[in-house]
Amino acid sequence: MQHFEQSVYKLIVETSTNLPGDVRKVIQQAQLKEDEGTRSALSLSTIADNITMAENNVSPICQDTGMPTFIIHCPVGANQIEMKKQILSAIRNATKESKLRPNSVDSLTGANSGDNLGPGTPVIHFEQWERDDIEVKLILKGGGCENKNIQYSLPAELEGIGKAGRDLDGIRKCIMHAVYQAQGQGCSAGFIGVGIGGDRTSGYELAKHQLFRHTDDVNSNEDLRQVEEYVMENANKLGIGTMGFGGQVTLLGCKIGVMNRLPASFFVSVAYNCWAFRRQGVVLNAVTGEIQEWVYPEGQETPMQPTAANEVASTDVEERREIILQTPISEEDIRSLRVGDVVIINGTMHTGRDALHKYLMDHDAPIDLNGQVIYHCGPVMGKTEAGEWEVKAAGPTTSIREEPYQGEIIRKFGIRAVIGKGGMGAKTLAALEEHGAVYLNAIGGAAQFYAKCFKKVDGVDYMEFGIPEAMWHLDTEGFAAIVTMDSHGNSLHADIEKNSLEKLASFKEPVFK
Repeated sequence: MQHFEQSVYKLIVETSTNLPGDVRKVIQQAQLKEDEGTRSALSLSTIADNITMAENNVSPICQDTGMPTFIIHCPVGANQIEMKKQILSAIRNATKESKLRPNSVDSLTGANSGDNLGPGTPVIHFEQWERDDIEVKLILKGGGCENKNIQYSLPAELEGIGKAGRDLDGIRKCIMHAVYQAQGQGCSAGFIGVGIGGDRTSGYELAKHQLFRHTDDVNSNEDLRQVEEYVMENANKLGIGTMGFGGQVTLLGCKIGVMNRLPASFFVSVAYNCWAFRRQGVVLNAVTGEIQEWVYPEGQETPMQPTAANEVASTDVEERREIILQTPISEEDIRSLRVGDVVIINGTMHTGRDALHKYLMDHDAPIDLNGQVIYHCGPVMGKTEAGEWEVKAAGPTTSIREEPYQGEIIRKFGIRAVIGKGGMGAKTLAALEEHGAVYLNAIGGAAQFYAKCFKKVDGVDYMEFGIPEAMWHLDTEGFAAIVTMDSHGNSLHADIEKNSLEKLASFKEPVFK
């Protein structure tokens, strides 16, 4: 199979940079459902722009290219050892070419392998079948949405929605609660795969397998079909909305599978996937390894269409101010901001996520951070022909992971703004109020949209942490984000979570007998 490695490389690039046509259609439908002129409409419009930009630039849709997971069906006698070697080589090359972010990290030392290879990465599952060709499917599921996976052991008492028993109605309650608990941290609006039964391991695997189903297929199990339809109709009534900003569209797809279980165990496992639903597949000639067909509709077959949401800046559906800030930012400028304001940042911005926040708790910063902006981001970086670093993809990462550190970092260094996605908790909110800082929510997954705002890489520190965790210093122009936590004790995230919990409680009563 002399063409196998190149075919896998093409699959990786297509999956990372070009959202499939069936997913695009669902996002377009969501744009039509959302109220014009709202924060969620603005977010969906940005998402649509980002999808087109990623396709045109052949660059990652989202900077977090996740854990590459392959499911391969091959005929009896196919050389699985050789196929695995070529898959690893394709992964290495795709990472070198900045189509994948180096995401393989030693769990004990924190060292990044730099090429996405290491024990357990990538994930490759082989299955034999009776056909003569080879099918290779790939999903790139980022860490932000992976962290919102959840598993329930029934019976259980669930916050807001009450007791979930070992029946179809208990399953319904678990799924509704799973959507609620994700909020905007998994880059909603999202997709969920649900696995019923199995053990703790096989249940999660079944749930993730559901994400490989086409968005418009119909479940062959009548009971599960009804639950899928119920969830799609009612999860969107929770009002969480795109990015957790509130709105009409919270869930884009729900697929459920079932397997047998032990008498003592009843697991409901939920795999959450963000709107950047990057999965694709190819059917290959088993002799040559050449691509014969694509499993899902290719993205270019379904171009993203502009909607009225693109005119959001000129509407007054939600009262909105737009403020331009130049770094370093004064406390006076920060105290003038309120939740809902759109902030445009120019000047220098500094990336920082898990490793940096932990480090700064006990060490000095390499630069003066007083009045500066920290961006929770692990970018995809590449080098120009001249050998200079450039930003290939740079959307926000989920901020809640930095909650143990953020308040102290703000106090210690005089940081005026923190940018991320999904919001932060009470400790950070208190620090924002005490020291005069704000939290700005960028659009999760919009890695191409934000990459264009970084005109130059001014430098980098802590490369020993690996490219995603290093502290990049970026010359920034026109970076737009929304104030969702201000210096006056207000948090849009806390408000949306409270309201959605109240709405979740309305689904307590039995539906399925």
